[in-house]
Formats: sequence, structure tokens, C-alpha cells
Amino acid sequence: MAMADEPLVLGIETSCDETGVGIVRGTTLLADAVASSVDTHARFGGVVPEIASRAHLEAMVPTIERALKDAGISARDLDGIAVTAGPGLAGALLVGVSAAKAYAYALGKPLYGVNHLASHICVDQLEHGPLPEPTMALLVSGGHSSLLLAPDITNDVRPLGATIDDAAGEAFDKIARVLDLGFPGGPVIDRLAREGDPKAIAFPRGLTGSRDPAYDFSFSGLKTSVARWIEAKRAAGEEVPVRDVAASFQEAVVDVLTRKAVRACKDEGVDHLMIGGGVAANSRLRALAEERCAKAGIRLRVPRPGLCTDNGAMVAALGAEMVARNRPASDLELSADSSLPVTEPHVPGAHAHDHDHVHEISKDNLYS
Repeated sequence: MAMADEPLVLGIETSCDETGVGIVRGTTLLADAVASSVDTHARFGGVVPEIASRAHLEAMVPTIERALKDAGISARDLDGIAVTAGPGLAGALLVGVSAAKAYAYALGKPLYGVNHLASHICVDQLEHGPLPEPTMALLVSGGHSSLLLAPDITNDVRPLGATIDDAAGEAFDKIARVLDLGFPGGPVIDRLAREGDPKAIAFPRGLTGSRDPAYDFSFSGLKTSVARWIEAKRAAGEEVPVRDVAASFQEAVVDVLTRKAVRACKDEGVDHLMIGGGVAANSRLRALAEERCAKAGIRLRVPRPGLCTDNGAMVAALGAEMVARNRPASDLELSADSSLPVTEPHVPGAHAHDHDHVHEISKDNLYS
């Protein structure tokens, strides 16, 4: 497909606290505009859904206009509008879906409601070219720790394993809170861990026994173990070695993530691994994954950190792939679905599974 014929798609992402608008032409990124409300949430120690929704409302039009200007195009030039339909915070999703429907209707462009998790996989095309088929993906974020096999990112994504309690990013935030490091916890723990000893404290590795599920994840026990270790130190009047705690905790998380991901690749006969989601920006996860993949003869694909966190570019990337593969567009009855399963990479037409309302928010999809 010639560059001029590649689909030009705008993507809108509002599943949590980032208002992301991206524009891509095929697999080429033209604009990636993000307005974050994370600083507003920091004072509460976590994302407040109502505040996130209001922030999206305020940021939506200016962010879209900024993306169009950065890309040097008019909205009329677009071939389609893509938007995250789920999973995520219900109110936040509704803002993005409503905006996308309004723009699609006003411009007479096709609308594509896409899956947040599938978008995190597809964004890698913007940096490393077309995805291999099938693609093995490890997605790690505040609400998800998932191993996914995607023979076709537009209509065939298969979950191999997922978190059964606290996701990796959620555990980072909670341990940072115990250590009084603020919110979000991932970046600060990553930074402090570089100056600590990852072998200083033997924290547990969840679900790694011979009888445990091969691909599922659990970080609740680790979180509790770290918190109790810190509390014991404080109760004894001893100083908490923050850097060693950060390094040892982080090592326990990335050890499990990479071990299971490499195993999945071997078991499924896949010679490459893609890592995405906000926690994929973690420097130690990247380094250990590279080391273990190289040893196992597996090619590692990880987008740059700015494309790992929530952004509109990933939504636009999946939308462009939908257009390129002639997938059916969504209609204007598209609704947000906070529990949209990863097995539904996109929502063609009115939701096909009686999702005629926005589902209640479950613990596992509060943060995506």
C-alpha cells in the first residue's frame, strides 16, 4: 500500500487520567498529543474517577486541535475516527466515546470503537513496523497484568493469563504509598531501585510454584509481604532502607513477569515477545526481558516509554489497522464498556453482547 493510500486515522484515548489524541497514517505516527490530570490526582493518592471525567471534558477539544495542528492536517482529511470503548473508567470512557461520535457524525467519517488492551499491542507498529502474526504480548499496567496471544490484532486476541488480584502497576503504587513516595509510584520506585540492592531482601514470587497457573499473575501477596517488612522495621525503630526495598520489590515483580512471558513464548512456539502498558516503561523490566529473551532466542519488541503509557497514538494505530483490513465500522450507537473483554479488539456496530448499558466498574479495571 502506497504511503498516500494508507489510512489517516485520529485516535482518542480517555480510559483513565490521560486525554490522548493521536494521528497516524498507516503505521507512521504524525501526532501524539496528551493532556494528563495525574498531578490533580496525586494529592488523593490515586485516580479519582469524577475528577478524571471532568478533566477529559476540559481537555478534549484543545487536545484534538493540537494533534491536528501537529500533524499538519485538517479534520476533513481523516479516513476515520477511532476511540477507546473499553475497558477503563466508565465516566472517562464516555467522554471519549461521545467526542468521537460527535466528530465522526459532523465530519461524515467512519467510527471505530477499539479495545484499550489491543491498542497497547498495536502501538508497537508505530516504532518497529508491522506486528508478527501471531504476536505474543505481555501487557503490564495499573489495572492489568496479562499475557495475550494475538494471531490477528483486529479480530483475534486470546488471553493466556491475567492478574487474579493486584496488577503490577497497582502494586507499585501501593508500595510507593507505604514508603511515602507519592503517586504515581512506578517512576519513583524505578529511579530509587537503581541505587539499591535487588538481592537485599528475599521477597516472594507469586504463583511460581509447580502447581500454580502457568501464566496467571498475583502481586497481592508480594505487596503484603513488603508492607509488613517495612512496618516491622518501623516498629523496631529502625531506618527503612528505601532503595533496597524498592530494588528488591521491583526485582520480585519483573522476575515473575519476564519468567512467565518467556515460558509462554516457548510453549506456544512464538519467537518474539512484545511488552506494552505503563509498567513497560520500567527500566529493570526492559533490561531483564532483554536478557532472558536473548538467552532463549526470542526477539523482544518494546515501544519507547512515551508509547507505553496511555496515549491516543495507540488507539489511532489500531484504528488504522481496522481501516486497512476493511473491518466493519462501529455505528453511532456505540457505547462505552468498562469491562470490554480483550477478546473483542473492536466493537462493530451496536454492541453485540447485550452490552446496552455501561457495566459497573470492577476492581481489576479501575486503572488501565
